[in-house]
Amino acid sequence: MARIFSGIQPTGIAHLGNYLGAIQNWVKLQAQHECVFCLVDLHAITVAQDPAALRAQTLQNAAILIACGINPETQILFHQSAVPAHARLAWIFNCVARVGWLNRMTQFKDKAGKDREAVSTGLYVYPNLMAADIHAYHATLVPVGDDQRQHLELANDIAEKFNHDYAVSFFPRIEPLILAETARVMSLRDGTKKMSKSDPSAQSRIELTDDADTIALKIRRAKTDAEPLPDHVAALQARPEAANLVGMYAAITGQTMPAVLQQFAGAGFGPFKEKLAEALIAHIAPISKATHELLAEPVYLESILQAGARRAAAIANPIVDEAERIVGFLARA
Repeated sequence: MARIFSGIQPTGIAHLGNYLGAIQNWVKLQAQHECVFCLVDLHAITVAQDPAALRAQTLQNAAILIACGINPETQILFHQSAVPAHARLAWIFNCVARVGWLNRMTQFKDKAGKDREAVSTGLYVYPNLMAADIHAYHATLVPVGDDQRQHLELANDIAEKFNHDYAVSFFPRIEPLILAETARVMSLRDGTKKMSKSDPSAQSRIELTDDADTIALKIRRAKTDAEPLPDHVAALQARPEAANLVGMYAAITGQTMPAVLQQFAGAGFGPFKEKLAEALIAHIAPISKATHELLAEPVYLESILQAGARRAAAIANPIVDEAERIVGFLARA
């Protein structure tokens, strides 16, 4: 059985885009794979975080994942900082990776923007830590979106250079796991921007902790245009907000966009938004309810993460111990 590693940053509250793009697929993968699911709090501090908020959001996102269907009994769910093997291997990879490789990382350029000289070095070497996250478990499959493909290629480059430099065949090649296509969920306030946890306005996203009334209100307020819904997808090309809502409805109901347009062609957004809100509430409100029930038992939630960390360390520690032996470190006490 192939081992899968996947992680999510525990900053902000997971939203509909995270659910449709990743989490619902993670739930399906559990049936056929050994899965290691990680709340990547080491990655989170590559940009400034409020410590109390980071701790709270780590628990909150753990609760969300469990509420969505991640099974911590059969799979591994933990927070990254609880397993020091990640940081140990990341340092080795910092010494294997080349500066030129990191300079080509487009995501760093996007995140750093014009302030490149002012961002943390952690943000710069973020891809090396991501490589360590995966290779610490000898995971061979990683679910990826388009924005992470380059990092996965770098993880393979690092592994190949390590194997070459030390004349070993220690780290296996990672293969991207291309998931079933889902809607690219955009902001409810601007259909040209992705739905984001970091957007200052909570009205821009459907959070997985939202209750039915909140979901309905956000959908009613979602930005649209004055035209009725068309009967074919091509007519949505210049209508980003309309395309976003139609795609959202298609994804949450398991339909295609053409099928949705055939159903609602000629309708205004008032009736369509009501149906969209109903579909989202049916799917998201139970997740929200279960999340809040779990958050009412923080000691129980922490025990789940701690147990997951022990299981994760049992896999990662021997692998990283061997990597350290290969590079010439003395055995750990």
